[in-house]
Amino acid sequence: MTVNRLGIENLTHMGMPPVELVKLVAASGCTGISGALGPMPLAMFGYPDFHPYPDWSLENDPALRREMKAAMADTGVRIELGEGFRVGADREVSGYAHGLDLMAELGAVRINAVSMEPSLERTYDQLALLADMVVTRGMIFTIEFAPMNTINNLASAIAAIDHIGKGRARVLIDAMHLFRSGGSVADVAVLDPDVIGYAQLCDAPMVAPEGVPYFKEATLARMVPGTGELPLAEWIAALPADLPIGIEVPMIEALVGGLPVADHIANVVKAARALGA
Repeated sequence: MTVNRLGIENLTHMGMPPVELVKLVAASGCTGISGALGPMPLAMFGYPDFHPYPDWSLENDPALRREMKAAMADTGVRIELGEGFRVGADREVSGYAHGLDLMAELGAVRINAVSMEPSLERTYDQLALLADMVVTRGMIFTIEFAPMNTINNLASAIAAIDHIGKGRARVLIDAMHLFRSGGSVADVAVLDPDVIGYAQLCDAPMVAPEGVPYFKEATLARMVPGTGELPLAEWIAALPADLPIGIEVPMIEALVGGLPVADHIANVVKAARALGA
């Protein structure tokens, strides 16, 4: 049986208001979104004059939360992944309690976290506390690795999960981060399926472009699946057959240049389906 497991990640549309997003994602034939409680900080990413959407806040606007829940109920789209939860030296994850309450209220299935905390010991302690907070609220907890983060490859993510305790955390596997950190399709194929919590699909060159910071490339300039060098069809085949896959293809220059977001989403969904997602 074919499972419709595709979703659209926040970076792909660069922070569209949630009700509009839910309706567009449903029209694209997808069933999930990744969600934040507020818009993308585009000025922080170097685009202070790019304002594609009106301002919005799910945290401060109860009416908007009600409208989003109604839109999700009408369309069958749900928040597969709650984003915006980071371990860092400048914060305590206990401060995320209200945000997690709101994600649970909105029906989020899972919550993702990354760590930019230099200390591995503190990273483990904070991730364990966050796992407790997420699981207590009835959601799944995933840990995302990336070459520039403290948890920087698949092996380090699995080590963090082992430290936290089996069943309390799973790994989020982003295609770009996996292959750029030295991982392979074979590494994914041998994993216990129960430890894989989510996947994010994009394409990229296998070797980083010279002179482009990794964070900037990952956040603003990925490629439509099938147009780069990553072995995506094989990677998708190695994932659990019912695993949700979020399409994460930020292409901000194309959007700034006038590409309609709806067209961009249609393009990446078509490409993902062609690869077997």
